[in-house]
Amino acid sequence: MHKLLMKSVDITEKNIENIAQLFPNVITETKDDRGKVERAIDFDLLRQELSSNLVEGDKERYQLNWPGKKEAIINANTPIDKTLRPVKEESEDWDNTGNLYIEGDNLEVLKLLQESYLNKVKCIYIDPPYNTGNDFIYKDNFKGSVDEYLEESGQADEGGNRMFHNTDSSGRFHSNWMTMMYSRLKIARNLLRDDGVIFISIDDGEVSNLKKICEEIFGVQNMLGVFIWKSRQIVDSRNKTGLSNDHEYVIIVSRNIEKFKLRGKMIDLSKYSNPDKDPRGAWMSNSILGLANSSQRPNLHYPIYDPETNRMFNCPEDSGWRYSKETMKQKINEGRIIFPTKDNGRPREKKYLSELNSKFTGFSSILTEDVGFTLNGSREVRALFEGKYFDFPKPVSLVMNILQQGCDKDSIVLDFFSGSATTAHAVMRLNAQDGGDRKYIMVQLPEETDVKSEAYRAGYMNICEIGKERIRRAAKKVKEETESEFDCGFRVFKLDTSNMKDVYYSPDKLGQTEMDDLISNIKKDRTGDDLLAQVMLECGLELSLHMETRQIEGKEVLYVANNSLIACFDENVSESTIEEIAKAQPLRVVFRDSCFEDDSARINVEEKFKMLSPNTEIKVL
Repeated sequence: MHKLLMKSVDITEKNIENIAQLFPNVITETKDDRGKVERAIDFDLLRQELSSNLVEGDKERYQLNWPGKKEAIINANTPIDKTLRPVKEESEDWDNTGNLYIEGDNLEVLKLLQESYLNKVKCIYIDPPYNTGNDFIYKDNFKGSVDEYLEESGQADEGGNRMFHNTDSSGRFHSNWMTMMYSRLKIARNLLRDDGVIFISIDDGEVSNLKKICEEIFGVQNMLGVFIWKSRQIVDSRNKTGLSNDHEYVIIVSRNIEKFKLRGKMIDLSKYSNPDKDPRGAWMSNSILGLANSSQRPNLHYPIYDPETNRMFNCPEDSGWRYSKETMKQKINEGRIIFPTKDNGRPREKKYLSELNSKFTGFSSILTEDVGFTLNGSREVRALFEGKYFDFPKPVSLVMNILQQGCDKDSIVLDFFSGSATTAHAVMRLNAQDGGDRKYIMVQLPEETDVKSEAYRAGYMNICEIGKERIRRAAKKVKEETESEFDCGFRVFKLDTSNMKDVYYSPDKLGQTEMDDLISNIKKDRTGDDLLAQVMLECGLELSLHMETRQIEGKEVLYVANNSLIACFDENVSESTIEEIAKAQPLRVVFRDSCFEDDSARINVEEKFKMLSPNTEIKVL
């Protein structure tokens, strides 16, 4: 019987364990701040293990670095004692939906999702805050002061005197933004499936830095490219330089380039027909001209003849034919070459619909205007709310096009900078359009709305309230417009402190005045549903799984996905109740420590499960 940790996964410890499997000789010991002995890596030895040459000291090398990078890595790997609490009253169709809306700082939320959604997300789309040179809302606890930054980056001496001027806009603000993004992308990579992909909207300010960050985290080989999106429809004449900056970018990075490719653009099948009733089916005419002149490829320069009229056709001197003389002769004999009747016409070939390897072609890196402009995104939100409640949302059509390239009909889609929930809107519209069953996970910090804004005056106190209401209204509108059935609901979870008291994590620090905590290690305001969600996160179960509450002999018993997990957090659970739970043969079962009167009762539980459900994993909290 094992005790649950009730905290997010310790990524550092996992990494050390993986390295220990490969190179046990590089594992050493060190002491933390409290004097506790813990495992560590001898990096000098590890570097030598990974090099065929003698490694001596630090050498200059190409690398991406900035003040705050090391802290970002540490912060990404450090576990947290927090949880996601279900909020059923703000949810829609809780019992049947597979969608999630999570309120809280996305760095901490991503940490909590590490076990439940490890390698399960097919597509991530994010539209992070663009770096305008001003402070932004995500203030991670490792950010130093301006003075600390200047000294660390060598822009100030020990006395605090700046060594050159005007460094804030080009230095500190870039560092802060990059630090914020690095830790989040580092964790997000773990959630992607092997064939997963992430799309990131960005502007000129940080596109080069963001590409470098992605190349380091995902690997240079996994960088697919960059979409160029014309975001402005009307030229901006207010810019003093005279240049109207009308475009933004979408960076595309795969988890594994060998397992992912963009779907591509669907071929226009309306071009195919069968006017001559060809038994091979519908076809379209295609040019048979080549690209090489007569000196480059003389074998592709020759005359061909219409077998019915014996009319001769020469190829242009600067291009030649696409096929060799032998291949061309075979195509003519098979009736695949179309000869013109007009004097100035040229022969062409039939391309048959049945012989297409794919109905999709390459997808241009320049997004066409049919994906919409920023103005369209603003109008979509305004139409739903009859007011301007959100600044510069992305158009739904843009995100739909991106999702079509990046995910399947049954994929999980994640957006951890959800904003006005455009991604959720796009997922619903796509599902309505093609009958798909995509599920979304929206994560958004409940940033307060400006007291002077229309949204605040309408009663929306933070961005999350706008996002949830948009999903409700968009679902209704899409349903009315398409007359189709799709998942319109979502489960709301909110980031909060752990359900467990501090004594759960540090029982050795319990003082005489805190003896009451021995009675219960669970906070008084927490429910069984709260505890179940935290247990699911640690056990690696998706938060969208079906949850059910049953009563057994007056005790509340919680079921997840039938018998994937059964939990009982009531006290003094009888042996007969435990026997009923064991008969269901759950994969996992969780009890509260105070369920058992004493150690003998705990042993009896283990024996009962050994007899009725020997494969059940038993845990307590």
